[in-house]
Amino acid sequence: MSLAWRNWADTESAVATSIVRPRDVTDICKAVTGAAEAGQTVRARGSGHSFTAVGAAHGVALDLSGWTGITAADVATGLVTVRSGTTLRALDAELDRLGLAMTNLGDIDAQTVSGAISTGTHGTGAAFGGLATQVAALELVLADGSVVTCSPTERPDLFAAARVGLGALGVISTVTLRTEPSFVLAAEERPEPLEAVLEALDANCADNDHFEFYWFPYGSKALTKRNNRLPPGAVPRPLGPVRRFYEYRVMENAVLDALCRLGRRVPRLVRPLARLTSSALSRRSYSDVSHRVFVTPRSVRFVESEYAIPRAALGDVLAELRARVPALSEHVMLPVEIRVAAADDIWLSTAYGRDSAYIAIHQYVGMPYRTYFDLFESIAAAVGGRPHWGKIHSLDAAALRALYPRFDDFTRVRSEVDPNGLFANPYITRVLGSL
Repeated sequence: MSLAWRNWADTESAVATSIVRPRDVTDICKAVTGAAEAGQTVRARGSGHSFTAVGAAHGVALDLSGWTGITAADVATGLVTVRSGTTLRALDAELDRLGLAMTNLGDIDAQTVSGAISTGTHGTGAAFGGLATQVAALELVLADGSVVTCSPTERPDLFAAARVGLGALGVISTVTLRTEPSFVLAAEERPEPLEAVLEALDANCADNDHFEFYWFPYGSKALTKRNNRLPPGAVPRPLGPVRRFYEYRVMENAVLDALCRLGRRVPRLVRPLARLTSSALSRRSYSDVSHRVFVTPRSVRFVESEYAIPRAALGDVLAELRARVPALSEHVMLPVEIRVAAADDIWLSTAYGRDSAYIAIHQYVGMPYRTYFDLFESIAAAVGGRPHWGKIHSLDAAALRALYPRFDDFTRVRSEVDPNGLFANPYITRVLGSL
């Protein structure tokens, strides 16, 4: 692996001083203490799927791609311990073989388990929290090289901080998750008039286990997605392989990418192309094992910003976006995604203490996005929006402290376990402040 690193979206880069590929916890401990002795910082690189530089290593880079797999699984309780370098895709496959599943997932599974929880990755569902709410315990290597476990009953403050810890408290070595027996989701995806979707939003969120929708800024339609659990023992009825390939690989990836490339090359075509994309949305109904419904193949490259806002403010924020985005000089090629999540008690979770709606905006790689993203950020800020830690935003520690009631508790724990900033990088210093 090269010392040079770039993230998936090509928005961030870093050059490490060295790379360590640990094969066990002892190797992680040696890497941490070695970095401290050499006066270097140390970070786990993860999969690079964040759009921010949260995973950038400018000192010692830990490549955890060899530190993977489930180490313990209790099918009766659903408690599963997994090594931190395991990707969600690999975890889903291993859980499937055990007859288990994650309660909720996002739509991308390229992230490592530790990276996904550390940045606050989430799915959708008014009664469900983000991935970090499924964590039962963590094992971490701290700055002094010690290996500690934290849970609701063991070092609870560290646990409350480390579940969404940004990699700033230590290197997560294993994650213990609360899983459940495998289940089947029935998926209903269809285009609907945006006005009707907004009018029925509260009912849709309440009546469906997992509801979300996509809005194309220049179109009048939204693509709604309703995923609901079927009774135990339900037989999956997935899309046939030909239709699945056509719908996801051809239409939602290859064709969309071609249209985006054309729009990037000829900006005056962006609006008609976006309207064409919106009008071409198709309806599909199927059922499958949960992770095959939650996760969607994504090969189109984009940049993204996402804010969590109070659920009650969603209508006002969308109204503002609908009014102002069409007036931008920067043309928007990709849709806005809207999801919901339940409140939780994790100190730096974007859903801390409040039921939340998530609005994610996207732009195709290589197209201008700063004006659009700045506009969105200003609209979200007016309602106390909290930025996703792994997606583009401009906030610093002073601004974030005002948004998180337990921010100072987090920084207190950080100063206790990493007093010299061994796990810092420029992004961490910007959003959490200096030690």
